[in-house]
Amino acid sequence: MAKVVITQRRSVINRPNNQKLTIKALGLGRINRSVEKELTPQIEGMIRKVNHLVSVEKK
Repeated sequence: MAKVVITQRRSVINRPNNQKLTIKALGLGRINRSVEKELTPQIEGMIRKVNHLVSVEKK
């Protein structure tokens, strides 16, 4: 599988609870924090749910 680097770019303040929980499940929580994940269908769905809060680059 491919790897992706997910970086949080925007705050979760005033966002719905499901978006806050998705950011936490991805291992993020602060602006400019990055994590490297395997690109599975589950991670892809999580990224799609919060794509306006994060940036993604393929590795």
